[in-house]
Amino acid sequence: MLWYHMPKSNCPYFLPVGEVTLHFPLVCFLISMENNVTEFIFVGLSQNEKVQQLCFFLFLLFYVILMTGNFLIIMTVQRSPNLNSPMYFFLSFLSFVDICYSSVTAPKMIIDSQAKVKSISFGGCMAQLFFCHLFGCTEIFILTAMAYDRYVAICKPLRYMTIMDLKVCSLLVMTCWLGGFTHSFVQTMLTVRLPFCGPNLIDHYFCDVHPLLKLACTETYMVGLIVIANSGMISLSCFIILMGSYTVILLSFKTRSSEGRRKALSTCASHITVVILFFIPCLFIYLRPSTTFTEDKMVAVFYTIITPMLNPLIYTLRNMEVKNAMKRLWIEWLLDRNKRDSGVKLNGIGIACTVPVSKRVATDKSVIIS
Repeated sequence: MLWYHMPKSNCPYFLPVGEVTLHFPLVCFLISMENNVTEFIFVGLSQNEKVQQLCFFLFLLFYVILMTGNFLIIMTVQRSPNLNSPMYFFLSFLSFVDICYSSVTAPKMIIDSQAKVKSISFGGCMAQLFFCHLFGCTEIFILTAMAYDRYVAICKPLRYMTIMDLKVCSLLVMTCWLGGFTHSFVQTMLTVRLPFCGPNLIDHYFCDVHPLLKLACTETYMVGLIVIANSGMISLSCFIILMGSYTVILLSFKTRSSEGRRKALSTCASHITVVILFFIPCLFIYLRPSTTFTEDKMVAVFYTIITPMLNPLIYTLRNMEVKNAMKRLWIEWLLDRNKRDSGVKLNGIGIACTVPVSKRVATDKSVIIS
């Protein structure tokens, strides 16, 4: 039997020649009302087996470094009394978001690099899309809040603790999460309502908007414009605010002493580095129409894995307070461990325990129980 391909490219269905008399727009509409796709298949970063093995070990190492570094920053800020300024309050939340953000995509990508078929269910794909944009947009807003914090600290130092009190900092963090949730909800609703009739091959390593729009069997021009307004304009506007804030900060250095200028510049340099590494790839991906390029996968690696991995290194290498706090915690941990180890000593016969006496005699230091 001969088959006829419908001329409308966004309705990839074939009909027998004998049924060509059916109206194609009506057929396309009726078919598109049904979602025939129950799972998606990822192409991944590469189809070469050797490259996949390299990606497995490389990204596994990256993920371990990412988790260790960000957990270390969270523990250092939480357990160090001297790191109680608003900057470190935001830094600990940034590390938490980095952990969540990378955990949405990295473990799946690492597992898929060893799998023959890189599949994900339709619901799992939509969930990955939602949480990826939730944590990604929240990180954008937290970086913007950190820029505002640095602006107040450097340009208005006398009013810094009054303006950036705990209530304001908590409100800013809640606003960041609320903004991220709103953005992600809109992004996911725009995508989940699209009909996916096949094919189901995603040329990416995770579910993102543009690859999914490419698979939708309907017109996605208006959805693509909304995606640009929702994702691209958020990234662009926050990037402009960030660059404007740091420009004002840099211009204010002229009125400061050389020591104050050096310390402020060191702090701002680490923030600007993180902003550039995170925002430039995001702007490249989302500030354009719903088209995909071969470079998109490698660019996405930067803002989903590389930048969250480098954030702890960037913030600690240029920040003496964080490094000193980490050293103190490390020394305290070693001392506590040595005390615990010295509490129980093994001899050739039994166990000797040193028990302190509350009422000490001048000649008695302890009681040995053997």
